[in-house]
Amino acid sequence: MYKRILLPIDGSDISHDAAKAGIDFAKYLGAEVVLLNVTQPFSSLVGFDGISAAYAFSNEDYESSAKKEAQSFFADIEAYAKEQGVASKKVISSNSSVAECLVEVAKQENCDLIHIASHGRSGISKLLLGSVTAKVLGLAETSILVYRKS
Repeated sequence: MYKRILLPIDGSDISHDAAKAGIDFAKYLGAEVVLLNVTQPFSSLVGFDGISAAYAFSNEDYESSAKKEAQSFFADIEAYAKEQGVASKKVISSNSSVAECLVEVAKQENCDLIHIASHGRSGISKLLLGSVTAKVLGLAETSILVYRKS
């Protein structure tokens, strides 16, 4: 059935729960997992590359901090995969479009399933940014399993 499952993790509680459920599913199937965190490029946060000089930290400082934060998101999930005997790989990617990045990484890593939380953000943030899950559903050419916390 499925051999390689992409598990996007954004640091939200539901993405954490979805990743653990994805690992349980992978164990049942005998599949491996790819853990993915997508960071936002510094330039997309400040509007354009040239403005970074106006800030007290550099693009490199931001990227380093974002990668450290992503590693912290992975720690518990990676340990859980190991406990369950599920092979895992970590990927940190920087892209201003999270949905496009998820689909691209799924292709690059030969994932045949994307196991994604129904939503990560809530409230006004979700309204302004839209649903990454809905965008992935529209873009992906592979199977998608949407996790909804009960």
